Amino acid sequence: MKKSALRAAFLDTIPVMAGYVFLGFGFGILLCQSGYGVLWAFAMSLFIYAGSMQYLAIDLLCGGASLITAAITTLMVNARHLFYGISMIDKYQNTGKAKPYLIFALTDETYSLNCNGAPEGIENERAYYFLVSVLNQSYWVLGSALGSALGSIIPFSTEGIDFALTALFVTVFTEQWQSTKDHIPALVGLLAAIIC
Repeated sequence: MKKSALRAAFLDTIPVMAGYVFLGFGFGILLCQSGYGVLWAFAMSLFIYAGSMQYLAIDLLCGGASLITAAITTLMVNARHLFYGISMIDKYQNTGKAKPYLIFALTDETYSLNCNGAPEGIENERAYYFLVSVLNQSYWVLGSALGSALGSIIPFSTEGIDFALTALFVTVFTEQWQSTKDHIPALVGLLAAIIC
């Protein structure tokens, strides 16, 4: 992989790093306060890597949810990735051995960056897509593990931390609302959420 692809991927993922480390930190603290240690935070972030679903998984684990409940909940929370994946078929077509990982690592933020394609001057788009995916996941894993580790050492009041993800979604919604004049998609999404 070329250094230019790594440099571009790193620079493009800096805003994601700021969010993922912070949100992962919150997840790690909540998981630790629920009785699960650093290895759980690390493993969940490495193998599940599903942001909002990981927050929800804490309640599922602590509440003794059945496997069927967990599976249906996961499907409903992450159903949007089906549409993301379909739209990335052409971009990920010639990615070779990296393709399964690229599919696994397709989060909202990774989709946003990779959907735009590599910046001008990057000859190896496949390397860029892969590096964006790896860097974003590493930020989440780092934040989760650090949050869990510090949560086990320093006593935290976790009141309100579980609202961090909701606050992020409200912030993203507000930013998108202000950046466009066509509010129909936002209103449809809001109405669907209220109905559900």
